Amino acid sequence: MKFAHETSNNSMPARTRFTPFLKSRWLWLVVLCLLVSGAYLFFAKGGQKSVRAAQQSPASAPGVPVMAVPVKKGDFGVFLSGLGAVTPLNTVTVKSRVDGELTKVLFREGQVVGKGELLAEIDSRPFEVQLTQAQGAMARDQAQLENAKMDLARFQDLVKKDLIPRQQLDTQDSLVHQYEGAVKVDQGQIDNAKLQLVYSRIIAPFSGRIGLRQVDAGNIVHASDAGGLAVITQMQPISVIFSLPEDNISQILGKIRSGSRLTVEAYDRDQKQKLALGALLTVDNQIDPNTGTVKLKATFPNTNNELFPNQFVNARLIIDFKHDALMVPPSAIQRGPQGTFVYVVKEDQTTALRPVTIGIIQEGNASITSGLSVGELVVVDGADRLRDGSKVEVKERNSGPPTPQRQK
Repeated sequence: MKFAHETSNNSMPARTRFTPFLKSRWLWLVVLCLLVSGAYLFFAKGGQKSVRAAQQSPASAPGVPVMAVPVKKGDFGVFLSGLGAVTPLNTVTVKSRVDGELTKVLFREGQVVGKGELLAEIDSRPFEVQLTQAQGAMARDQAQLENAKMDLARFQDLVKKDLIPRQQLDTQDSLVHQYEGAVKVDQGQIDNAKLQLVYSRIIAPFSGRIGLRQVDAGNIVHASDAGGLAVITQMQPISVIFSLPEDNISQILGKIRSGSRLTVEAYDRDQKQKLALGALLTVDNQIDPNTGTVKLKATFPNTNNELFPNQFVNARLIIDFKHDALMVPPSAIQRGPQGTFVYVVKEDQTTALRPVTIGIIQEGNASITSGLSVGELVVVDGADRLRDGSKVEVKERNSGPPTPQRQK
């Protein structure tokens, strides 16, 4: 019986023998899934709490990178701009006033010459001969005049004694006048010969810069030559003629009538470099009907020859000058439904929206009449990402790394 019983246990099916083992494995799988789910929920909630904590502490959030500059105080000029050209006050073509051979050229091309300086010489020998001839004729006629005057004195005594007729005395008196006229003609010939000698020495009529030489020494020059020897242009002072719209005439004339001396600045073609500083001389007497503009003329000392004849310039006529005006770059000005405003960077590196009143905006500067103080930082780049109270990270102009402190 015993062996029969053991034989019956070993003959049990395989599913019956492994059922406890399968139940134990599924139990462990369920426990493992519960542990993974719990860990996921724990860490997910912890991450959400960290995000909420970061959102609730704006001080720890990075600021918006912006560029800011301080509000400055200075002199602010209100000007009118117009296109102009440099025009010399005097330009002359140096010509010979006599005919003859050009013997000497005493100037260098491009040289600055002074008034009265000798530039060239023409052969003077023909004029010296003319002077000698005129002086000889003068001596002859003077001798004849003296003799005629002595005869006239004798005839006057003889007429008083009735020794000669009155007609002979009148004839002698007429001869004296005739010789006096001849002496005057001779004096004119002498003066003319001396003048030709003066003209044979060509001098500068005024101070200026001489141009290229048109005739070389050895050539025969004539007073009728069109080209002349060279051209002299006055460089100091020099003028600029420019045009402005007719709408500005009343404003300009009002300043002139009040006795104001209006300043004019000359800038280069790109309006970046100021070339010279001068003063308004006059306003033209008529408006150009084709362009609706009026011409103005300004003079410049041109001490260092900054301006050159026929040079194109941009002229700025300063019609008003505001002292100690608050100025900011135009890029700092923002516009919205509430009007014009700027973003001011405060000490805690946050921004404040500040309404401002704008005066005049002209090329790189905007005058502020109210709303700001000297030294306050205003945002000039990055304002489109800001709002009132935004955290910012200030960067200087043309600088890469941020500046943690306010720049004063």
